[in-house]
Amino acid sequence: MENVKTNSAYECMFVSDLTGARDAAETVAKFVGLVEKNGEIIDVTEWGKRRFEYPINDKNEGYYTIVTFRADPSFPAEFERLLNIDENVMRSFIIKLDEEEVAKVIRRAADKAAAAAAAPATEAPAEEAVAEEAVAEEAVAEEAPAADAE
Repeated sequence: MENVKTNSAYECMFVSDLTGARDAAETVAKFVGLVEKNGEIIDVTEWGKRRFEYPINDKNEGYYTIVTFRADPSFPAEFERLLNIDENVMRSFIIKLDEEEVAKVIRRAADKAAAAAAAPATEAPAEEAVAEEAVAEEAVAEEAPAADAE
């Protein structure tokens, strides 16, 4: 969209049914794609499978997804209508965000991306340390029988 910067920011949370005909990932992809076509996605957070406090539609768990986006003010009403008629969506709501909240979401998304980028770099030294520790333990185990033989 051309004037995305003048569009309002929204946050949508929806809970996908895990026992439906479609997989939860397909439902998430369907609605994230719909938002991409009609606006600008700021962040997508998948909380994943969670247990409900009380049953919803005789089910005890669902798949939670939060999508933060900017769009034309007419889009959220249509988006909510589509969420409500989809059989795999158990619950949903959309709220309008002010710019301060949008800035927090953007910072959180940037922190999440930085942590994901740094994760492989921090895991490799940890794996090397475990490998070095295993080699040291083997060396100690090899030396122990030699000491007993003396």
